[in-house]
Amino acid sequence: MIEIDDRNEPNRGAPLAGQLELSFALRQKRQFSSRLRSGEETLVRLPRGPILRGGDLLRTSDGGLIEVIAAPESLLQVEANHPSELARLAYHLGNRHVATQVGDGFLRIAEDPVLENMLLGLGATMRRVVAPFDPEAGAYAHGHRHSEEAGRPGRIHVYGPVPATSNK
Repeated sequence: MIEIDDRNEPNRGAPLAGQLELSFALRQKRQFSSRLRSGEETLVRLPRGPILRGGDLLRTSDGGLIEVIAAPESLLQVEANHPSELARLAYHLGNRHVATQVGDGFLRIAEDPVLENMLLGLGATMRRVVAPFDPEAGAYAHGHRHSEEAGRPGRIHVYGPVPATSNK
């Protein structure tokens, strides 16, 4: 069994020991078992970090490199007649914290009959597609903070006055 225990910095041209095709659901996990495209069993145990994306490189316990491939999934492709209508649809998906891939003139989400009915009710045009799912990382990915002032911790959706700070 191949053990994968860390991420690797992008390294164009580095020889690969294999490719690991993963759904979006698995790319969000830190520990799981899977198989390389070649069929070899793997055990993945990653440290905390951002979700895996297609093209990311992982390091095996013996130093080999494994490329992550975003697996094709059944998705709903959401379209609208005007960019402002598409933005409105994106707002409603974001308001529900739905993982959403933003493309040129379309949005993609995992198939969900409740969301499909909501979007149709809002005037969306929809079709089913099978494609790799690569949703936006979100506002809080990569350590995003609402407050960038030195010495003040980040705040998320705090309403009301901001407490005064001391500059001693």
